[in-house]
Amino acid sequence: MQTKTPNSIKRSNSSSRAGQKPPTRTEVSAGGVVFQRTTHGPLIAFLLDPYNKWTFAKGHVNRAVGESLPNAARRETEEEMHLTSLTLHERLGTAEIWFHDRYKHKGTLVHKYITYFLMEAPTGSVGYPQLDELIHAVAWVPLSEALDFSSYENLGPVLQKAIRRIEQMTKPSKPAVVAQ
Repeated sequence: MQTKTPNSIKRSNSSSRAGQKPPTRTEVSAGGVVFQRTTHGPLIAFLLDPYNKWTFAKGHVNRAVGESLPNAARRETEEEMHLTSLTLHERLGTAEIWFHDRYKHKGTLVHKYITYFLMEAPTGSVGYPQLDELIHAVAWVPLSEALDFSSYENLGPVLQKAIRRIEQMTKPSKPAVVAQ
């Protein structure tokens, strides 16, 4: 079992300097929880992020061009995992995180909202990491192992909903009973 890491921090009411609050930003991202059907049951795709944590693809919504959350989720998932022909099924929920930006707006406290969507990849999809975004690996995990595989605690509700929906969608149908 992996060590769970909360990917959020609590915002402090105290200021970093007397009478001064640290700069904050709000960001909106979207991502995908991807599964595929196999003869041994459905698998969920995870990526190994720049912090060596197993999670799902996500990225910023390009609001300047009017990009929608579902389109951003599909684009980011395709880019980060190199998966194609994804079918978007439904919105799973939104996770909120707080963190200090280490890249673009260094030191800024960021409140990020990430909306996840359930997506299906064609059977036999492999995927590979987007190395220039410091994604280290892509792994396909059986549903029964997915909750333990996920590194971030705050994704639990999204992942649990995804698992329930995948189980419903992939449940073998019962043969029809014909009355005689």
